[in-house]
Amino acid sequence: MTNRKPLLVGITELGIMHTDRDPTPDLETRFAMVAESGVYDYYDKTPENPADVDAYLAASEKYQLPIRAGGWFYTLGRDESLLKEKLELSARLGSHMHNTQVMWDHADGRAVTNEEVAQLYLEASEWGDKCGCHPTFEVHINMWSEDFTRVNEVADLVEKRGVPYRMTLDHSHVMFKIDNPHEQKIRDITPALADGSLILEPDRPGNVCSQWIDRGLVFHCHARAAVPNNPKNTFASHPDGTTGRGVQYPFIRPEPGQYVAPWDESRLEPFKLVLRNLMKHHATHDDSGLGQISTEFIPRPDYGGGHGYSIFENSVACAKWIKSTWQEISAST
Repeated sequence: MTNRKPLLVGITELGIMHTDRDPTPDLETRFAMVAESGVYDYYDKTPENPADVDAYLAASEKYQLPIRAGGWFYTLGRDESLLKEKLELSARLGSHMHNTQVMWDHADGRAVTNEEVAQLYLEASEWGDKCGCHPTFEVHINMWSEDFTRVNEVADLVEKRGVPYRMTLDHSHVMFKIDNPHEQKIRDITPALADGSLILEPDRPGNVCSQWIDRGLVFHCHARAAVPNNPKNTFASHPDGTTGRGVQYPFIRPEPGQYVAPWDESRLEPFKLVLRNLMKHHATHDDSGLGQISTEFIPRPDYGGGHGYSIFENSVACAKWIKSTWQEISAST
């Protein structure tokens, strides 16, 4: 019997452009592009300026695209009140989930502790219960969670308080570190890889993505293709001159010269495997909290900045694959 459980697919606003060489589309054009693609169920954005809420709501109504999710980034010791404001703003837009990026460094310059992250989560969860938009803490480079071993540790601290831990799975940040010694040294995950307490490859038992999925922690997902030892983005650099780290790989074949390296579709398999595992879990567990997946191909230096392939076309192609794969999985469960 076909599984009728819903799984919606949306797009983050930064993915609604072709290249960063072109002018950024205005709000009306962005909503029109998403609607005309015919594949997306919702729009993913938390505006920077609260004064823009009415414009987003008007576009959402015009194009029949709910703003189901959004997100922002925060520094502990400085931005706690901002997180509360963004949750409330997101709720005004109708969002159910707020992707929450907590930086590795505290405002005083030291690394944040697990206890501090857990305490922020508990406070934010209370705010979310009140306004109706819940925080989902993201796995992400440059954030506290770049040491992937910390995610389960923080989830344990939260769950001991009787509160469900909701996370955003962006497994591109895991995939690109596979077979990548340079990246594995960042945040020093090398010892955990060496002793087997951390496994990155999704086809190996006990891998970290499957741990998070099987625990039921994943309430939101960002789908951005990345491959093991993903090529660095030599087409773009940061203001300090450093090369982009390379956390994005085209989902469809780019034209010659549009990407920094030769493209091989087979290298996408680990990325796809994690999404299949996530969808299978959602289809077979009545208590799954996952409600949506947002494609998040973006143009920044660590991702697709400077490239010639269309970010939007890759987003749409990935969304179509997610939807067709979900139909196959749900039909077989």
